[in-house]
Amino acid sequence: MVDEPGLDEEESAREVLARELRRLREVSGKTLSQLADEANYDRTYLNRLENGERLSRRDVMVALDHIYGTGKLLVGLWSLARRGAFLDRFKRFMQYEARAVVMHKYLMVMPGLLQTEEYARALLSSAPTPISATLLEDRVAARLGRQELLVRTPAPSVRFILDEAVLRRPMAGPGVWRGQLARLLEAAEAPNIALQVLPFSAGSHDLMGGSLTLLWMDDGSAVAYLEGNKSGDLIEDMAEVNQLRVSYDRLRDMSLSLTDSVALIQQVMEDSAP
Repeated sequence: MVDEPGLDEEESAREVLARELRRLREVSGKTLSQLADEANYDRTYLNRLENGERLSRRDVMVALDHIYGTGKLLVGLWSLARRGAFLDRFKRFMQYEARAVVMHKYLMVMPGLLQTEEYARALLSSAPTPISATLLEDRVAARLGRQELLVRTPAPSVRFILDEAVLRRPMAGPGVWRGQLARLLEAAEAPNIALQVLPFSAGSHDLMGGSLTLLWMDDGSAVAYLEGNKSGDLIEDMAEVNQLRVSYDRLRDMSLSLTDSVALIQQVMEDSAP
């Protein structure tokens, strides 16, 4: 039976996982080469896991848990480390976002930067795991606090492309939903905001299934953030950022004009009236 490792406040879950991988192998008396043969993974790859240079995949942790007889210990640590890596990338993304002078966003969900307080509260309280009223209000406040980015001086130039699915899937009661649609229309009137809708009729595209944010700084540098339902990836390599910019530009060409986008939102709002 292996003692469960403690997570020191100054130590990340990724560091704990790497330390435990190394400790378990040493306790087992196996060399890296022996473990590589038994697990059917490359020795160098396993060494990088033990040094914390790679985060690996879940199936690798399942295999190592089986070899060491540790139940789901490593899988559990891997889940924590993966979550921590996501939060760290998102934290860096928010630091970039706070400095960005130009933002281009494509979303399949209602943008946090444009959510009303009532909509944000309804959305955040719909999670399958109940949260306390205090935590809910903290999360609502944090989400609304980010919206100050849109009105700072000087204000950034922001373009939102919303998938039509955002408008066709109400996430709150009728009154809250109409208030959220009204907020979109209000935002579309701001001089620094462009709002477009990508219609269903546009068909398939290479950004389906996730959201994309492109950020440009005043020094000309740029980053991208790709976000799925449960994960996010901060991209700082300019070659990759430029490729994603091409994908975004194609979406913009496929989207409704600014005027037609506003007209569609108004139509959806009228259709939702009692």
